[in-house]
Amino acid sequence: MPTQKTIAATGNTVVAEAMRQCAPDMMAAYPITPQTTIVEEFAGFVAKGRVHTEYITVESEHSAMSACVGASAAGARVMTATSSQGLALMWEELHIASGMRLPIVMANANRALSAPINIHCDHSDIMGARDTGWITLFAETAQEAYDNTIMAIRIAEHPDVLLPTMSCLDGFITTHSIDRVCIMDDETVTGFVGQYTPKNALLDIENPVTHGAFAGLGGPFFEFKKSQREAIERSRAVIKDVGAEFSELSGRPFGMVETWGMEDADVAIVVIGSTAGNVRHVARQMRESGIKAGVVKIRCFRPFPYAELAAALSGVKAVAVMDRAESFGAEGGPLFLEVRSALYDATERIPVIDYIYGLGGSDVRLELIETVLNDLSEIAAGAQAPTGLVYLGSR
Repeated sequence: MPTQKTIAATGNTVVAEAMRQCAPDMMAAYPITPQTTIVEEFAGFVAKGRVHTEYITVESEHSAMSACVGASAAGARVMTATSSQGLALMWEELHIASGMRLPIVMANANRALSAPINIHCDHSDIMGARDTGWITLFAETAQEAYDNTIMAIRIAEHPDVLLPTMSCLDGFITTHSIDRVCIMDDETVTGFVGQYTPKNALLDIENPVTHGAFAGLGGPFFEFKKSQREAIERSRAVIKDVGAEFSELSGRPFGMVETWGMEDADVAIVVIGSTAGNVRHVARQMRESGIKAGVVKIRCFRPFPYAELAAALSGVKAVAVMDRAESFGAEGGPLFLEVRSALYDATERIPVIDYIYGLGGSDVRLELIETVLNDLSEIAAGAQAPTGLVYLGSR
C-alpha cells in the first residue's frame, strides 16, 4: 500500500487535488456556487505549473461543456466541474457527450434548482440529469469525493465503457466543510489512472472518423441509443473491478451499494450522499433501544445497482427511502421510484415509504431520522404503512 498523507481539507479542495493528480489535457469551466473553489484551485495549479492542462475560461456552463466535448472528441483527457443551474444549462451538451461516447469526467456540487433562488444542497440538479447517459457516483464524505474522482477517470476511459462520468458531492455540506482526508502521492495516482489513448480521436488523420453526423429518418439513431445502453450495462463490471483495484491500493472500501447493520436488520433506510453518516448514527442509537435498524447507501446511482440493492434489502420488514429531490407528478421521489422498482420481483412484497427531506438545504435533524425509524418499526410490527410520500420536517 502506498504512503498516504492525511490532511484537513474541504471536499472541493481534495476534488481539485484529485483532478490535478489525474492531469487532464484540458479543462473548460465556469464558476458557480458551491462548485467555484474546485476550478479556482485547479486554475491555481495551472498558473503555478503544478499541472500541464489547457485551462479555458468560458462565458457559461453551456460553453464549458461544449468546449469539453470538442476537446474530448479531438482525443484529450478532459475534466470539468459545475453545479445546479450550471448543470441545467449544460443539459443539451450532456446528451451530446454521452451520445458521442466521450469519457469526460465532471464533478458536480449538488445544489437546489430555482425557483425560488436557493444555493444550498439538495439533489434536484443531478436527478434532473439522471437519464442523460452519464455514469454517476455519489460521495458521502470528502474522502469519497477524492476517491470517486480518481476512479471516475478509469471508469470513463475504459475501452468497454467510453462514457462521461459525474462525481457528485453535496453542496456546502461536503464541498465546504473541512474533513479528514488521506491523499495518495502523485506517482501512485498517475500509475493508477494510466495514460489515456483515445480510440476514435477526431485529429487522428491516419484513421479518420466522423463525429456529430446527422442520423435522421432511416438513419442509425436507434442503434446509437442501443449501443449507449449496452455500454452503461458493461460499466457495471468495470466499476466493480476499478473499485476493487482502488480499494486494494488505498485500503478504503468501495461498493456500488454499501451497507451498515444489514446482517440482522428488520428495517432499513436507503440514502444517498452526506446524510448517510447521520442515518448510521441514529440507527446505531435506535439499536440500543431494541430496533434492529440497517442502512443502505447508494454510492453508484447510474448505472443503478438494482440487483445489489435487492440483495441488501432481502429479509427486512419495511424500507424507507430518503429522497433529497422531487419528481413532480410521480408517486414519489426519483430514488424511491428506483428502489421500489428494484424490489418489484422480490418474493415478499416489502413496504417501501418515501420521505422527501432536506430540499434547499433544510435541516436534517437527528430527531427527524428517529421519526423515520420509529415509523418503520411500527410498520414492521403490523401498522398500516402511510399512503403517498412524506415531507419530512416541512412546515
